[in-house]
Amino acid sequence: MIPYGKQDINQNDIDAVLEALKSDFITQGPRIPTFEKSLTDYTGAKHGVAVSSATAALHIACHALGVEKGDIVWTSPVTFVASANCARYCGADVDFVDIDPATYNMSVKRLKRKLIEAKSIGRLPKVVIPVHLTGQSCEMEEIAQLAEDYNFKVIEDASHAVGGKYKSAPVGNCAYSDITVFSFHPVKIITTAEGGISMTNDDELAERMALVRSHGVTRDENLMKEESHGPWYYQQIDLGFNYRLTDIQAALGTSQMQRIDEFIKIRNDLAYRYDQLLADVAVVTPVQHTDCYSARHLYVIKLEDEGKHRQVFEYMRKNGVGVNLHYIPIHLQPYYKRLGFNPGDYPAAEDYYARAISLPLYTKLTHDEQDQVVATLKAALSA
Repeated sequence: MIPYGKQDINQNDIDAVLEALKSDFITQGPRIPTFEKSLTDYTGAKHGVAVSSATAALHIACHALGVEKGDIVWTSPVTFVASANCARYCGADVDFVDIDPATYNMSVKRLKRKLIEAKSIGRLPKVVIPVHLTGQSCEMEEIAQLAEDYNFKVIEDASHAVGGKYKSAPVGNCAYSDITVFSFHPVKIITTAEGGISMTNDDELAERMALVRSHGVTRDENLMKEESHGPWYYQQIDLGFNYRLTDIQAALGTSQMQRIDEFIKIRNDLAYRYDQLLADVAVVTPVQHTDCYSARHLYVIKLEDEGKHRQVFEYMRKNGVGVNLHYIPIHLQPYYKRLGFNPGDYPAAEDYYARAISLPLYTKLTHDEQDQVVATLKAALSA
């Protein structure tokens, strides 16, 4: 079976992990700040707070921005559920902005229209979470301008997009957002096995996120609310979480960062090759916005005939191609239906879901395997 995604681990990665395992630190140690620095150096952001997953990174981002009960957070319906759940963890309500049918990212036109309507009823969002689906940045300059006009904060869910660029600058520099989140799950661009990070240029937000990732406990006397009892002393000054990354994971991530540009180039080369191979096939290939250089986490096609969606999907899996679907629109999930969402609420997202298939894309995918994917797709469409 050709998987839809797969990690790329080399001997340097293995050696880095073994070195960490043999060291005095396997949980919290010096490799975590080293990994964080590799991301701040790469993106140009001032701070990086590494955590156990991108879900944790989204949660502490919402927490740091003061999201709470009575607030509302908007995100895209076409994303993994974590992009919305992070707001629910804080007690906030969630709503969605339908996608652009071409890029599959949050539609700026629909966002603007929804903001005008929300202002008229006094129900503006506290935070908007645009999602860089497949590794391509949303139109962040326009979203940042709307954030200024309508007074909301922005968290970029760039889980797919580490290594990508927007307006020739690295995604994650937070030029157009308060916080940017990356994922390091094995099928993402680089991996720490499981892990994530929140990037920010704001000193106070970084301090809050660093505090709550480890139970809200500090040993920094400057942050304590009363005088220290001695060198053993710590204080819990907030209600935090156990969201810590380990030194072992950080060692792997730091090693992987040395190859990130190589990974991105390979992914883009493979995506371009798919574009050429599929030029005469009855599918819609991914559209790339001129402002973006995608990290190419996923290669998503849309079938021209939605009536063949399940047939094509099942045929390809049966014949050794591990296609996937990213994602089921969140508002169609039973949990969110119980909150009042219904089929038909976001038609562009639902049209995408009815026709989208993620083809295999990862750095070790060979041209022969890619040819097999395309041949199987053609056979599925004609079956």
